[in-house]
Amino acid sequence: MCSGFVKPLMLWYNTNARDLPWRRTKNPYRIWVSEIMLQQTQVEAVKSYYNRFLTALPYLCDLAVCPENELLKLWEGLGYYSRVKNMKKAAILIMEKYGGRFPDRADELRMLPGIGDYTAGAIASIAFGRAEPAVDGNVLRVYTRLTGLREDIMKEATRNKIRWRLSGLDLPDGENWGNLNQAFMDFGSSVCLANAMPLCDGCPLKDGCIAFSEGTVRELPVRSKKADRKKEQKTVLLVRDGELTALRKRPEEGLLSGMYEFPNKEGVLTEKEALNFVREHGCEPLKITPLPEAKHLFSHIEWQMTGYEIRISQRNTEVREIQKEELIFADPEEIENKYPVPSAFRAYARLLRIRIGKKPRRRENEDSDSGNTLL
Repeated sequence: MCSGFVKPLMLWYNTNARDLPWRRTKNPYRIWVSEIMLQQTQVEAVKSYYNRFLTALPYLCDLAVCPENELLKLWEGLGYYSRVKNMKKAAILIMEKYGGRFPDRADELRMLPGIGDYTAGAIASIAFGRAEPAVDGNVLRVYTRLTGLREDIMKEATRNKIRWRLSGLDLPDGENWGNLNQAFMDFGSSVCLANAMPLCDGCPLKDGCIAFSEGTVRELPVRSKKADRKKEQKTVLLVRDGELTALRKRPEEGLLSGMYEFPNKEGVLTEKEALNFVREHGCEPLKITPLPEAKHLFSHIEWQMTGYEIRISQRNTEVREIQKEELIFADPEEIENKYPVPSAFRAYARLLRIRIGKKPRRRENEDSDSGNTLL
């Protein structure tokens, strides 16, 4: 099947393609790392993480044996930590089932933990030249506007329809599916925009674009409304013993599993309740200071946080050791080097000059977007 938009799209891409680190390789491991990082994360934020991750874990076998704490620390600040846990599971499976060689077909790739239709198509097409569409939000937006398709893109049936239609496209001589998929991505990111007015006047595809001709560009794609985020109140406690600050490890299952956090409780605690919390953990409080409110947005939850800084005079080790939630006290450098802390707590970490999602203090690097604000 031929489509009039393919040739002008490829001509545009050949002139306007972004120069990105993961586009300078056909190594499937490196392409995989970039594609997983780019899920729910902006390109500019990914660049420094990508380089740091591959410096620490340059080969698939390195990922397969990486301790979880180190792995989460490398991912710290990117969020959606199940992504990197699934990557390790997939790396182990590739080592065991495929002898360390990345599978090159989309159907095999889909069998790996954390790899869905889009990622399978991206790896198969970019790394191995397979004729596989990689349908992400950019592709859905560009395609529905070009064709005037008014079906809900949140429905799996609609996504499958678009994937099937794209799979039948004929490419111009000399072009390949990896480039076509990346052309869609770049075009959607820079011309056929999602959250701003699309740049239709300078668009090389506008003559064949149904949404442009009908004046419905801002109505497409059709997307059913997501459920409102559930709001949760939390009280965050910065428990400090001199230069040391208390952390605790989150459960091994559920949201942010295996990460480290500042102690916190559901609801809005009074000062008395906050002081009782630290006493229950074998700490004798000296001073309590209210902290600013903050919030953090997850895909389905909004944390609305308040907090206290509590200075303590001593810690009773015997009491602390019998607590179900043992407190670990560490200084800022140790936290930055050793303990993976989710960016949900970045607003409070900044009050202690603890940096989340950066290289340790002795190795400066660019910060990333937090999604976390003091109110």
